[in-house]
Amino acid sequence: MRFVYASLLLPALLFAAPAARSHAFLDHASPAVGSTVRQPPAAISIWFTQELEPAFSTIAITDQGGQRVDGGDAKVDARDQTLLRASLKPLPPGTYKVSWHVVSVDTHTTEGTFTFRVAG
Repeated sequence: MRFVYASLLLPALLFAAPAARSHAFLDHASPAVGSTVRQPPAAISIWFTQELEPAFSTIAITDQGGQRVDGGDAKVDARDQTLLRASLKPLPPGTYKVSWHVVSVDTHTTEGTFTFRVAG
């Protein structure tokens, strides 16, 4: 009897659908989350765990006073749709806040913030 159950269970396990990821979570960023960089970056790049919907994914970078320091040109990379990138204005030393809001290809929304610092 055990053999019968095992023979039925094995195909079910082998052909079961893999679990689907349901949200695009932050995977890594450049500059890195919470990092201190010596040279001001020219752009910010954020990679996510799932492909993004370009029309609904945004990023904003602000200085300590709340002023926008990004170029307003955030876009999902055409070759790597897990990558969201934006140019940066010349940054003086200080701490900068990165705020992102993305919609994954499965229509789930996530958002978050992190900071990085430019050393003086």
